[in-house]
Amino acid sequence: MWRRRKLGKQSRTGLEELRTQRRERETALRKARRQQQLISKRLLRDLTDDDDDEEEASLSGELERYVFSEQQVVQLIRDLQHGSATKLKSLIDLRHGLQRKDVQLMFIRTEGSVRVLIGLFTCQLANVQMEAARCLHELSHSDDPSVAKACLPATSYLLTYLSGSSADFTELCLYTLGNLIVESETARSQLLLQGLFPAFALCTQSPHVTVLEATGYALSQLLQAKEAAEKIVPIVLGTGLIQDILRLLLSDSEDGFGMMIEFAWCLHYIVSSKVNNLQLISQGVASKLTHLLIKQAELVTKSAFPGIELLICPVVRCVGNLLAEVNTGDKKVQIQDGRLLVALCVFMQHFHREHPFMVRECLWALNNLTVEDPIMSSAMLTLNLVPPLLQILDHSQDITVLVLAVLCNLADLGPAYCQSLQERGGFSPLPQLLGNLDAQVALRSLDLVSVISCHCPEVAETILIHSGLEISPVCKDPEIQQRVQAILNCCNNPMRRDDSSGCPSTE
Repeated sequence: MWRRRKLGKQSRTGLEELRTQRRERETALRKARRQQQLISKRLLRDLTDDDDDEEEASLSGELERYVFSEQQVVQLIRDLQHGSATKLKSLIDLRHGLQRKDVQLMFIRTEGSVRVLIGLFTCQLANVQMEAARCLHELSHSDDPSVAKACLPATSYLLTYLSGSSADFTELCLYTLGNLIVESETARSQLLLQGLFPAFALCTQSPHVTVLEATGYALSQLLQAKEAAEKIVPIVLGTGLIQDILRLLLSDSEDGFGMMIEFAWCLHYIVSSKVNNLQLISQGVASKLTHLLIKQAELVTKSAFPGIELLICPVVRCVGNLLAEVNTGDKKVQIQDGRLLVALCVFMQHFHREHPFMVRECLWALNNLTVEDPIMSSAMLTLNLVPPLLQILDHSQDITVLVLAVLCNLADLGPAYCQSLQERGGFSPLPQLLGNLDAQVALRSLDLVSVISCHCPEVAETILIHSGLEISPVCKDPEIQQRVQAILNCCNNPMRRDDSSGCPSTE
């Protein structure tokens, strides 16, 4: 993944080459760290309103009385088809039985079974309709593709009922659709033709938080499809859904916390697709998310909020990816609010023990905030945010590499920044890091020393001398030896010193 640069003569050309190589490595890192597919089906068994003893049996796994033979499954379907007086009880028994994979397979292999179930799902009796919906939901949750595929004829009815008056029923239909969306591209194409997006848009106007959260879940399933960038995200960007997503994501309702999480991930998948991030930037998405992160940082410092990292993580990723957008004229996103830097440091300090992945996410955003940006880099120094970075250097090797990337961004801006970093102890860990047994840490440390050697060669030389590289095992690597010697040669040549100014603000 990482391309290693052979260090030759240090000059202005060499410094530009170093910057280019560092950008290439960061691009590779961003690609490698792109969010893995999080498609997963949800099951809402907690929505059942059976008798307490039946619910207890379900929750404890005591379902022996729902172990059906094929003949019993056929009989259940006949009872449902021929208007038995115990139709509701038969549906409840079927639903419990469908929690078993063998019963699911027996059910779909029985001729006319799904047609009968859909008929009950579309009947006028609310309690029968709800129980039939729960049976469909159980089937949609199956990990056997043939079982979920058998439910696809119900999708048009599921979409129709999203405009109903029952919040519980609508929520169940949305989670069932979310489960079916992942089955195949054919299923997704069918749903799109049937009016999936207008149905989602309608659901985003619901006054019920549970419906909104289920809408976010179903939409996030769709946005993770392999064809999302080509066929799905452009439709989202062409509708008003982005504004609906932002409206719900920026909600202040504590009851809507789960909803905010779902829509945060929706926005993350849209941004990660890179279909038209410049449009999102022009709509002020980055600045709105910045204010949300600042508010969440204040919340984190005041009280414990379990699970808040599930909201902060996708929002930080969105900001980091928007900041990484390729510069196109004057369209590049500019965030010049130092409070965002503070917020990211607050998150790192708060989550570094229990949720170290949050540290990596925040560091990646910090990297993109400070790269070639003197305003945010100056703010990092003025707000004294370098010490918090140094405190997490020994957390893990990948975090160390990311911290060094941020320090490299600051030092890259010139002698004044290097001097400010040195005064704040930014270079003090380098002698030890240069001797790190991990090659990536050692090489990234050398990147930082290379930048320092261009601006403050005497500082770089002192760092190398104090590192004791001649006794370091990692120094046996020929590439590292070559790069160290090249840096020393540069330090010994005063003509190579970069005298460019650009002193960071100290106000």
